[in-house]
Amino acid sequence: MVNKLTRRKWLAAAPGMLGGAAAFSASPSAWAAESYEAATARIWRAGPLKGLSGAALSQELVRYATLAPSSHNTQCWKFALDGQSITILPDFARRCPVVDPDDHHLYVSLGCAAENLVLAAQAWGLGSEVRFDSAHDAVVVTLSTAPAVATPLFNAIPERQCTRGDYDGKPLSAQDLNLLERAGSNDRVRLLLLTEKSAIERVLDFVVQGNTAQLNDKAFINELKSWIRYSASDAVARGDGLFGKSSGNPTIPSWLGDLMFDFVVTAKSENQKYTRQLRNSAGVAVFVAAQEDKSHWVDVGRAYERFALQGTVMGVRHAHLNMPVELASLRPRFASAIGLGNQRPDLVIRFGRGPTMPPSLRRPVQAVLV
Repeated sequence: MVNKLTRRKWLAAAPGMLGGAAAFSASPSAWAAESYEAATARIWRAGPLKGLSGAALSQELVRYATLAPSSHNTQCWKFALDGQSITILPDFARRCPVVDPDDHHLYVSLGCAAENLVLAAQAWGLGSEVRFDSAHDAVVVTLSTAPAVATPLFNAIPERQCTRGDYDGKPLSAQDLNLLERAGSNDRVRLLLLTEKSAIERVLDFVVQGNTAQLNDKAFINELKSWIRYSASDAVARGDGLFGKSSGNPTIPSWLGDLMFDFVVTAKSENQKYTRQLRNSAGVAVFVAAQEDKSHWVDVGRAYERFALQGTVMGVRHAHLNMPVELASLRPRFASAIGLGNQRPDLVIRFGRGPTMPPSLRRPVQAVLV
């Protein structure tokens, strides 16, 4: 039987270790003058697996949790540390009400963070029990002592990225597909892998429909613009959002980016890009929860993050194409077209092998603690 940690043991070394935590808990302004390369190297470093305990260890676990993906890289989470548990709370100040009106993506993002936290805790010799606290709409991760195991998925956390570039167009082996399916499925989440050209073309039709509708929606455009970071200096200063270079776009001053956006980002140009990128992908992954509620959306996030990390281990990239599930008017027809009936598809992900892109940024741990 696993022995529970005592509060005294968990907090014993906190005073002595707080200096170690300071390196990753400073305010964003402390790093505002960093280059983008230096900032991402600091953020995405693989931390040591010894020498931390108490509050410093809790903050290191949170740091790994924040390396999870989130919609528009909003980092829509907050963390509360309480001795034997870490609670992941929604940060509604960072929600995207236009593209995510029911906070579906927000709770998926909390699930991604929870999965990273669980894997990091395991590497540090801590077992985890994850539950959804419906009274507070939060994810509670209770920690206990356990054998330390740094799994391949844990080691992949600093390397994972949403790669929005072109892939090589080559199919994956049946063995690779099986590994991805196993990683991205559980008893509450089903993973549907579409690899036949006809199925990918059906998905593409709905991606084009969804993208066209979104780019003709002024409110959607304004919300998207608010999360785009055109220059490296702006991206580093804010520590969040979508950095243009990470999608293969040039780095330009923010004022120029705002002026050029409407001329460059059009439904026609984006549909051409998505058509090319879907057709050079090895397949499409669709995540489907057993039920449509916040608890299951968290589970979708956990399953998706395991899929993404397994892909990272195998050198398989991925990127989101969620337009067919973000529009409520389009979602049921998309579900029917891919054989889901009345079930709600949660995420649409293209995957394949391709080059790495510049990684995204994260806010410091201190900025997400409550």
